[in-house]
Amino acid sequence: MSPTSSMQCAASLGAGLLLSVLSVSMSASSSAMAAQSTSSTSPASPASQDEQILRIANGAEPGSLDPQQTSGTWETRIVRDLFEPLIAYSADGELIPGLAERWESSADGRIWTFHLRAGLEWSDGTPLTAEDAVFALRRLLTPATAAHNATLYYPIVNARAVNTGALPPDQLGVAAPDAQTLTITLSHPSATLAQTLAMSEAAPLPRHVIMANGADWTRPANMVTSGAFVLKEWAPQSHITLTPNARYHGAQNVTLDEVVYLPIEESHAALNRFRADEVEIAYGVPASHYAWIQDNLAEALHTYPILGEYFYVFNLREGSPVADRRIRRALNLATRREVITERILGMGQIPSWHFVPEALSEHQGARFDFADWSMDRRMAKARELMADAGYGPDHPLELTLRYNTLEDHKKIAVALGAMWKPLGVHVTLTNTEAAVHYRDLALGDFEVGRYGMIATIADAYDFLNAFSSDNTSNAPGLSSPTYDALIEAAAREGDDDARRQQLHDAEQYLLDHDVVLPLYDYVTSSLVTPAISGWAPNALDVHPSRYLHIDTSH
Repeated sequence: MSPTSSMQCAASLGAGLLLSVLSVSMSASSSAMAAQSTSSTSPASPASQDEQILRIANGAEPGSLDPQQTSGTWETRIVRDLFEPLIAYSADGELIPGLAERWESSADGRIWTFHLRAGLEWSDGTPLTAEDAVFALRRLLTPATAAHNATLYYPIVNARAVNTGALPPDQLGVAAPDAQTLTITLSHPSATLAQTLAMSEAAPLPRHVIMANGADWTRPANMVTSGAFVLKEWAPQSHITLTPNARYHGAQNVTLDEVVYLPIEESHAALNRFRADEVEIAYGVPASHYAWIQDNLAEALHTYPILGEYFYVFNLREGSPVADRRIRRALNLATRREVITERILGMGQIPSWHFVPEALSEHQGARFDFADWSMDRRMAKARELMADAGYGPDHPLELTLRYNTLEDHKKIAVALGAMWKPLGVHVTLTNTEAAVHYRDLALGDFEVGRYGMIATIADAYDFLNAFSSDNTSNAPGLSSPTYDALIEAAAREGDDDARRQQLHDAEQYLLDHDVVLPLYDYVTSSLVTPAISGWAPNALDVHPSRYLHIDTSH
């Protein structure tokens, strides 16, 4: 699950994620950024007539380019260009062979065998082997890595024990019988393994470089890659430039000469850069300008549903004012979701009386029990609950609401404060940039916090597993044996119908206990210059640069 950057959330306005919580080591981020090269070239200067230079308004500044230390959508876009997993994505978001040319599983679904392509090399010419895949998966589950989605890999034999430090990494159920073969042994069949292995964090890693350079392995001077591109330079808060990887197995099909990622967090600024022909793609458009964009940039505008949810989380930890379930329910009751989607945003967002996005049509969606109540009935119940908790207009509740910096996030936060004011709730708004915001949520340093999740796999488990007790994405601090048992059962269940019911029950638990305050299902809106081919809308919002081509005759 990926949290969304400010600009991505504006597009949905969206993990979406993501994501969900952002596991960022600020000290590692600072040292990595300080180590990057700077450049005197202008990343926004127009390309010459025959150059294939793609400039992308990408949202926030990455905290890291280590695939196992990233989680935000603004980071995974870059990492996906640099590192190819065993299983990859097509231009339209379908699973296809990546570094593995084929794979198969045993009859009982417990042993998976992956056959790597012949002659694979890292960008420095070193052979890329199955041992690099073993190394990466062991590193992914090592406790010190603190990988954002580590629990998604728990079906692998001993994965939980390795991730919690009970067993050493070499006890993980992965092996390389030879240089081109990887075997993964599961403790039980997994409905999501193929999708999980297509995530960037599961990509093989250059162990020879990591062992030699430690945390500095992601510097441009040190990094070697397996994907379609290599890291040329990283100028913090300015740009990240990628160039083609001549040793990539599909290099002959890559037409771009450069990909330049620009950390433009404010969607209004991204729109201006797009209109000035300074970027070819802008991930996110401002809601306030959406109607104008529809009228004036219709050919460039792409709006469609994605697997993402925009919501707020409550801090359930002792000492938090919203640890009181009555208050959480009152706030959910008083929230007018249709006002946010129709009047504030107006970009086709779907009001959420659920948590798992409705775009996952195979999921048996749960609903708030008050979803069909009138607003008068909801407000009457909300006032009653607040009074029971000891609060009201004559004895107000002081509540801090946090969001990551973006004008549209602020509009929603202000609207929530106004909706809750009749209950005697006085809201103080606090905003920070995305990396700090998600770090503080992960640390439990908040009361009510804005969140967005974009799915990394097309499965309800990806959204619901985030709130398991042992998941680093569990920002609310939910600790429920009942909920954990449902998630664990769904992870192990081989019967599709039974698994869907378990996931339904888990979602219903979140709603019944007001762990979250869902607002809407995402749509995403991006601006893509019509001169680009190979960019295809898809529910996972995956757009690898290796498929893109710019028609320079435009």
